[in-house]
Amino acid sequence: FQTSPLGSLSIPGPLYSVHVLRVGFNTPNPDGTVLADGSVTLVAGGPLTVLVDTGGPWLRPRLPDLLSARGLSLADVTHVVVTHGHSDHAGNVNLFPRATLLVGFDLSRPDGLYLPHGLSRGVPLVLHPGHLEVTPTPGHVRAHVSLLALGTSLGAVAVAGDAFERREDEEEWEALSEEPAEQRRSRRRLVASADVVVPGHGEPFRVVKEWGSGEEEEEEEEEEEEVTSGRGDEAGGGG
Repeated sequence: FQTSPLGSLSIPGPLYSVHVLRVGFNTPNPDGTVLADGSVTLVAGGPLTVLVDTGGPWLRPRLPDLLSARGLSLADVTHVVVTHGHSDHAGNVNLFPRATLLVGFDLSRPDGLYLPHGLSRGVPLVLHPGHLEVTPTPGHVRAHVSLLALGTSLGAVAVAGDAFERREDEEEWEALSEEPAEQRRSRRRLVASADVVVPGHGEPFRVVKEWGSGEEEEEEEEEEEEVTSGRGDEAGGGG
């Protein structure tokens, strides 16, 4: 698949708009250490206000201001979707005790009630039918998910966590993956369904559709996994 830079951190939509509040990064140091934090993305405008990933705990002093710049407070967030449980993505979930939380495959309501769903079986979790759904994207870790925002001005936007590190990450993502073959399948499914991808450690990018190149393989994978819009469990409501 081919990609191109998006050149913007916001994608408007008639109902939900997607705003990358903080672009993640991943910078190796000469001594072998890595300075990193995950992207933080807001999906807002409709009846749900969704924060996808919360950054590491070191981002905590800045997070309220990032939301405030969009006219929101911590209490306005109805749903927090954490793509996976690494500290640079899940470090601030305790700031949202009144929100519905999805951390990887764990879905809970504000009172600590955990809810059944089909993500571990490959079934999407629908947050707002026709607009927002969470799809399983295992590989980087087994319990990894991505949020699809449908119907924006640029089409479908996949907030993908570390399914994609950044645009043009082919030289690095496999070394960070628990299950590279599974992650490659997840990446292919995402680019088949998304027009824009928000990666875990870089700026958003467009997916350039090349019909007829790998299309049969993608269709076969989609049939096998049955990960398509509108076939998932529903989990609406806020905290």
